[in-house]
Amino acid sequence: MNRHLLPAAMLIASTLLLGTPAVAQGTPEDEQAIRKVIGEMTDGFNRHDARASTRMYTPDADLITVRGERFRGTGEFEKGLASIFATRAREATHRTLNVSVRFIRPDVALAHVTNELSGLIAPDGQRPPPHQELSLRVFVKEGSEWRVAAFHNTLVQPFGAVAAQK
Repeated sequence: MNRHLLPAAMLIASTLLLGTPAVAQGTPEDEQAIRKVIGEMTDGFNRHDARASTRMYTPDADLITVRGERFRGTGEFEKGLASIFATRAREATHRTLNVSVRFIRPDVALAHVTNELSGLIAPDGQRPPPHQELSLRVFVKEGSEWRVAAFHNTLVQPFGAVAAQK
């Protein structure tokens, strides 16, 4: 075989044997659209508007709150969030501290969002100090629109607080 053709033959053979590596890359416009949706979610929360906070979810979305409450579907989530806004979060606000977006496929992305939550009201009427929450949001692109298919929220604790609990 001609030595100039050898690299090309090796590339073709490896592609046939191993497959073409998938490139999971969204466009800058896609990332901007996802960040805009995250901003709309935060704005809706801060207005205590359950409908505005959930309009970007897919109809079969799955949400788990920081307390481990699970809502399935937009309707169930909107109803649950309205209840939360009427009770413990009636004066709560979010402040977004960090957002990172990673594309799994051009039409699927993961967003890690760190928020500071303040203004909660505990069952005893006390107001706990502000705390940070980290959410993982799975976005899917439907047509030209990015929507949330899953949301899982967890409490961020400083290392010292975790160690003190052990």
